[in-house]
Amino acid sequence: MTFEQFEQRAAELWQQIPREYRAGSDGIRVERGARAHRTMDGVYTLGECLTESYPSDFGGPDTTRSLVVLYYGSFWRLARLDEEFDWETELWETLTHELQHHLESLADAAALEDLDYAVDENFKRLEGQHFDPSFYRAGKPKDGGWYQVEDNYFREFERTGTELEFGWGGERYRVSVPESRAEVLFLEVDADEPLPPGLVLVITREPGALHVLRSIFGGARRTVEEYQVSAERIADG
Repeated sequence: MTFEQFEQRAAELWQQIPREYRAGSDGIRVERGARAHRTMDGVYTLGECLTESYPSDFGGPDTTRSLVVLYYGSFWRLARLDEEFDWETELWETLTHELQHHLESLADAAALEDLDYAVDENFKRLEGQHFDPSFYRAGKPKDGGWYQVEDNYFREFERTGTELEFGWGGERYRVSVPESRAEVLFLEVDADEPLPPGLVLVITREPGALHVLRSIFGGARRTVEEYQVSAERIADG
């Protein structure tokens, strides 16, 4: 997709978003260049929401203005890396994602910022970099004590023995817990039907020891180890 085609399609998709959701936004701007992630190689920012608030006794579209910026160069670079890159889908998801930032600014909410943090930390984990071992708690809470971060689901447990049971899809499963002196274990469960890929069991030595630590994580680092484990279905009765 050329820059001109990208710019035109972005404008068309923007107009498809209901007017009430665009209240307080000054629209979109498309930049030709790419915006690389400031700390992670090979990661590009597709868009961002630039928000400015003005002094007032109340908040709303008249006091909070936002501009959604799209980086054509970032889309182009990712398309070169992935032959299945879907320009249309990625463009729509980026527009609506950044607009949600604006809507949460109007509502003074931080849920999306928390999710962005969780996504970044999970990327570091997958890349073998140092990461905050409680990042998943900034993800989306799901039924059964799980947290979702993109395609991964995390659930936290206290370490009590050499085996661990967990539930998924109405069934019960058992895994063996590796011997380790680490303070935190990340056990990625093999994706055997009916279990989906991306299930991660987080084991800590202390009850309630893991919580969102962004404000204090500059202190001593927790020792973390990761393992791949197989789950055995526990038969009824």
